[in-house]
Amino acid sequence: MEIKIIKEKITKEKLKEIVKENYGDMTKAVVDIEKKIIAIGGEFHSDASTILVEKEGSNYENVWGFNVYPDREDRLEFDSLINIKPNKGNRDVIIGSDKIKQRIRNIVKDLIE
Repeated sequence: MEIKIIKEKITKEKLKEIVKENYGDMTKAVVDIEKKIIAIGGEFHSDASTILVEKEGSNYENVWGFNVYPDREDRLEFDSLINIKPNKGNRDVIIGSDKIKQRIRNIVKDLIE
């Protein structure tokens, strides 16, 4: 499962192609909320997180994982092991901060039609 770095807007059709290559109806994704880039694909969120940190220079504290379901009305699911960040006040796999979730939604909206 290839991981694609999204820095510029892609279409919903392109997203669906990526999803088909991954889990069929969903794909894992990781976002750097400061750099406003997304890594989509891979077997685990940690794989995409590593790509952002090592190849894009992201700070791990700014990297959050989620799942994308392009055909669901509420297409984002904020559930990932990489979201456990006690020093950021998140002690669960689900992102608890509405502010962080909204930042992710905005970045996804800007990069994926």
